[in-house]
Amino acid sequence: MTARLDVRGLTVDLPSSSGWIRPVNDVSFSLAAGESLGMVGESGSGKTMLALSLMGLEPPGARRSGEAWLEGAASSSTLQSAAATNRANLLAASPEDLRSIRGRRIAMIFQEPMTALNPVLRIGPQIEEAIRVHEPRIAREALHRRMIESLGRAAVPEPPLRARQYPHQLSGGLRQRVMIAMALAAGPGVLIADEPTTALDVTVQKQILNLLARLRRELQLSLLFITHDLGVVAQVADRVAVMYAGRIVEQGPVAEILRRPRHPYTEGLLRAAPRLKRTEKLVPIPGAVPALSLLPPGCSFAPRCSCRVAECDAAMPSLRNAAPDHLARCILVP
Repeated sequence: MTARLDVRGLTVDLPSSSGWIRPVNDVSFSLAAGESLGMVGESGSGKTMLALSLMGLEPPGARRSGEAWLEGAASSSTLQSAAATNRANLLAASPEDLRSIRGRRIAMIFQEPMTALNPVLRIGPQIEEAIRVHEPRIAREALHRRMIESLGRAAVPEPPLRARQYPHQLSGGLRQRVMIAMALAAGPGVLIADEPTTALDVTVQKQILNLLARLRRELQLSLLFITHDLGVVAQVADRVAVMYAGRIVEQGPVAEILRRPRHPYTEGLLRAAPRLKRTEKLVPIPGAVPALSLLPPGCSFAPRCSCRVAECDAAMPSLRNAAPDHLARCILVP
């Protein structure tokens, strides 16, 4: 199956008071049409920085390297696109090209809709702006109709009424639906959802997850779903990639990884996750994610790992084949 988004060796370096740090380190993955990849990890593991770098929204001074090929996004020669396949390397795109791609080909739902939405603009004009930036000559009536259709597609009740309201007049769940409507208004093929259910109650979380799953099927979206909750990943993802200290440490089919994790960090996340039925106590992972300026010389997870051996401190392990289509970055994988 052809990848709609193909990321190869993506690395992001950021300047800091202690020198350059690397929140995203040699990350590779691919997404096909209609496929969902869950990106899991603790806070500080690099998930959001990965998403921002794909969107060209990384902090000032950041350095990106690697490749991120997006199908059907070529608009000029500066994109280093392959004419035969109409691909574009997002990491080589100019700011002008990225503005034409964002929203139209790849879009992002941000973690906190109250800060992502403009508090002094009504909902309708904000969604219309997401369409107009890519279709500046669209007629006013068609623009309004597209905006209402976008709200309806995101299961926002009474779209004409909600379009006239301000963000503070909506509940958290409705604001998140508005963010989904805005992200999909211009018809992108790739959607990045960064912790879209944060701060929502359990019932609303389930509704948002069901909405994203339905839209992915109906629109054949390629969905990159970022979360810290493996239970959520089981509901929305076909495959899962586990990140730790900027690197992917395990990647494979979601059912395979949840049933038979091969990296100690993934096992720790599963042991620490609450369940309805449990015969044993929750076991937290000891310690915390290390500062990026103080990473150990070998495996980054070694200081917290109960399976640590001397070889773990020698060098960073490579991703190894643990099973068909299942990779783990651990020397204990045979």
